[in-house]
Amino acid sequence: MTAPTLMVLVLVLPAGAWPGLGLPRRPCVHCCRPIWPPAVVPHPYARVSEGVPWEESPRVRPTIDITILKGEKGETGIRGRSGRSGKEGPQGFRGRPGHKGQKGQAGPPGALCQHSYAAFSVGRREGLHSTDGFQAVPFDTELVNLHGAFDLAAGRFRCKVPGIYFLNLHVHTWNYKEAYLHIMLDQQPTAVLYAQPSERSAMQAQSLLLPLTTGRTVWVRMFHRDRDSAIYGEPGDLYITFSGHLVTPAAEL
Repeated sequence: MTAPTLMVLVLVLPAGAWPGLGLPRRPCVHCCRPIWPPAVVPHPYARVSEGVPWEESPRVRPTIDITILKGEKGETGIRGRSGRSGKEGPQGFRGRPGHKGQKGQAGPPGALCQHSYAAFSVGRREGLHSTDGFQAVPFDTELVNLHGAFDLAAGRFRCKVPGIYFLNLHVHTWNYKEAYLHIMLDQQPTAVLYAQPSERSAMQAQSLLLPLTTGRTVWVRMFHRDRDSAIYGEPGDLYITFSGHLVTPAAEL
């Protein structure tokens, strides 16, 4: 009976009576899971304190303001090569006509139009036989002789208007005699008119273009070889003619 009575007394004693009884004092231990920290799935690298897993502490990540580090604007670079031109597109529609503009003011008067002319056409009515060597063919009929540039007696045309000239020589051959003539530029033969001896006479012609400068002369020369050279003529008709005219003045070349 003594042991049960003593045990009842121990249970009903107040907490402050334990030191007086000489019994050791134990710390208070919670009998349930604490409210904090909340129950979470522990991180593999979580810290463990007294057997309770805790989450990893938040990491502090510094940020850098790029605008603060922006430098000064650089110089303009070298311009690159132009690319290839693309294909030409289709032609667009024709636009509407614009409004008629106002009449412009009259311009200053232009320079006077100056034309350069030079021409001659002469003939010979009498026939001519060659002598020894060379001889100039004189003319006795003047058809055209602008500015008197052709000397009939000497048979020479002296250039007064430089440029390109067209020259033409016509003769009639003599029966059984050859015709051997040159169109001369100063003392240089430039073209030949030749016909072999024949029992029948015929008309022969030669023409060419020549550049002439001021003072140069053109004329017809008859050449005498071992055969007699002759050109036919008679007073009634004009069988022998020598003509020339300016085609293009030197100022327009």
